[in-house]
Parts: sequence; C-alpha cells; structure tokens
Amino acid sequence: MVKKGDPIAELDPRDYQVAVENAQAALASAQANAAAAHVNVPITTINTGSNLRSADADVSGASATVAQAARQLEAAHARVAEAQANAVKAQADLDRNKPLVEKDVISKQQFDAAVASADATKAALADALATEQAASDGVRVAKRSGHPGSGRAKICPDRPAAGGCAECARQAGRGPGSTSASPARSANLNLSYTKIIAPADGIITRKSVEVDQNVSAGQNLLTLVSLEDLWITANFKETQLRHMLAGQKVAVHVDSTGKDYSGKVSQIGGATGSSSRSSRLKNATGTT
Repeated sequence: MVKKGDPIAELDPRDYQVAVENAQAALASAQANAAAAHVNVPITTINTGSNLRSADADVSGASATVAQAARQLEAAHARVAEAQANAVKAQADLDRNKPLVEKDVISKQQFDAAVASADATKAALADALATEQAASDGVRVAKRSGHPGSGRAKICPDRPAAGGCAECARQAGRGPGSTSASPARSANLNLSYTKIIAPADGIITRKSVEVDQNVSAGQNLLTLVSLEDLWITANFKETQLRHMLAGQKVAVHVDSTGKDYSGKVSQIGGATGSSSRSSRLKNATGTT
C-alpha cells in the first residue's frame, strides 16, 4: 500500500547530479562573462573631447580593468567546479567498471578507456586550478596598478564622441546567461526523474525491479493499482448489450469479498473482443 507522494523507486542519481553541476558551472561561467561584457560598456561611453573627460576615462578604465579581472576569476571558479564535477563522474565510472572487468562483463579496452578518461579529467582539473590561480594573481596585479593614468578607455571607432556604436551596446547587453539557463533547468528536471513518486493512493503489484538492477528507458518496473478511480472492463454477449447504454448506473458484485459496488457505464466498445485483440484468434480447423 502506498499513499500519493510516497517514493516507490529511486534511480542512481550520480550521473544526473554531475550533469546538474556541469550545467550550473556553465551557467555561472556564462553569467560571469556577461557581467564582464557589461563592465566594458561604460568605457565606450566616455567622451575624449576634454582633458577632464580624458582623466575620467583613465579612472574608469582602471576600475573596469579591476572589475573585469574579478569577473575572470569568477569564470575560473566556475571552470574549476566543472572540472571537479567531470573528475568525480570519471572516477565513479572507473569505480563501477573495476568489478565488471574483473568478472569479464566488460572488455579490458573499455576499462582502459575509463582509466584514461579519469586521468584526463584529473589533468583538466589541475589545469583549471592553475588558471584559477593565475586569475587570482591577475586581480591582485590589477588592484596594485589601478591608478589614474594607468588605463586608457577604448572608444568605438564608429562614434568616438557619442559613446560607441549601437552594435557594441547590443552585444554587451545581450549576454549568454539567458541561453545557458535552459540546460541547467533541463539537468535539474532530469535529476528529479530519478525519484519515482506515487501519483495516487494505491497498491503496488507486478514489481519486477530490484536493488542494484540495471534498467532501461521504457522498461516496466511495477504496476500501481489506483484506489481512487476504479474501472472495470466487462465482456458481454451481443444479446446482453441490447438494453445497455453509456452513463447507465450499474452494481458490481465481487465474489472474493462478497461486496457490492455502485458505478456507471463509461462507454461501450465499438468492436468485439476478438477484433480488438493484438493477435487474432485461431480455431482448431486452421481458419481465422
């Protein structure tokens, strides 16, 4: 017996959890890149027509350099998170393949490929950590060198006095963050599918799934017989259907319990049982 909302089965969520972490890391990287792109917009709006605005451009450029270095550090953090997630997945795949190759369930070539993938992800993680450290050093350098006169504003050549062209503003304002959010939502949705929840009160029957069993998409794991919306398929002779109508009230007697249930005729099929079968009946004479 299960109640609506009860967990009735759970799939191994590790692969989907790694996919969620990868998507979140990609989203964080895209948002950091978009923020870094927005930082460049004030630089293109500085008017270099006077010494005062030129000095303002120097200050803004230095501040923007520091801000951009900080955004690059955030992107490096995101890439480290992504590399860590990939390394965890590769190591998990390797751990799963070790007992399989010992039992000759998979080939040695497949196991070697898993080992190579795990080593590659470790190397990628080390590279991401090195990039993160370099970005952190870049922030410190930008802060030390950020003084008036150290930076020069880059003005769009199309409109040097008006603050840049429309294409520059459009590209800076668009950003990839919105398009990268969709894979993150999809990954979270796939992760939620690993927990199978009872949609209604009922009884579990015809259960074929076991712990540590490999399942595939479309495989029937169990059957939930609902106790809220019961219906019965009844077969009658054609002569008995003469006075039966859709919507007609009926009484159903269950021999095993001796109870009577009230209901109504939902619909009457438009074909006989033999015509509705997936495989046609054959009699002893060989005719169909």
